[in-house]
Amino acid sequence: MAIVSPRAARGGAQAELVVVPADSVVAVPDGIGLAAAATLPMNGLTARIALDLLALGPGQTLAVTGAAGAVGGYTIQLAKVAGLRVIADALPKDSELVRILGADVVVPRGREVAAAIRLATGDGADGLVDAAVIGRDVLPAVRDGGHVIAVRTYRGKTERSITVTTAWVGDYLRAADKLADLAELAAAGRLTLRVARTLPAERAAEAHALLEAGGVRGRLVLTF
Repeated sequence: MAIVSPRAARGGAQAELVVVPADSVVAVPDGIGLAAAATLPMNGLTARIALDLLALGPGQTLAVTGAAGAVGGYTIQLAKVAGLRVIADALPKDSELVRILGADVVVPRGREVAAAIRLATGDGADGLVDAAVIGRDVLPAVRDGGHVIAVRTYRGKTERSITVTTAWVGDYLRAADKLADLAELAAAGRLTLRVARTLPAERAAEAHALLEAGGVRGRLVLTF
């Protein structure tokens, strides 16, 4: 399995064959199918770089928005491996999933999520990964001097000395050691690889429409 940037000169991963640098690829662990393995590199490394940027220590509190999605789910599980306390959001139908992934506290997803996270933490979380791309409205969830990781370009000002950093997974395109660590955690059952559905490559447009419609839990995988 490998991470491939859609912005690279050769294009992205929607191809039967791709050529990647040696330090972008690692072996798929025994017992993990190719479809499941395909869900790990891009989203797993996004979660990995987000947590690396936060650099929180055991016992500190991490909040995660978009927790039922792929990036959010991997972030929760990697945070628990690191010994963090995790507060995550979810719709009622996703609450049990988010708990199974490891969240210590689940708060309702929606317009009041920042207030709910702050209430659950007291003074606010030490760090927050905004996988739901809420933006500036999520800042009240974080303590003074805390740190927010955006997974898309952040627009707007910050407040209360909160640092906002964008996690660019492109910075880990050639980080085979990081990807190998994720593969080991998946093989050990500490990362859950979720395939929402597989579709043949000729139905790629349908896959994009399903993703755009929202509500996909796990990853849509094209097969060739």
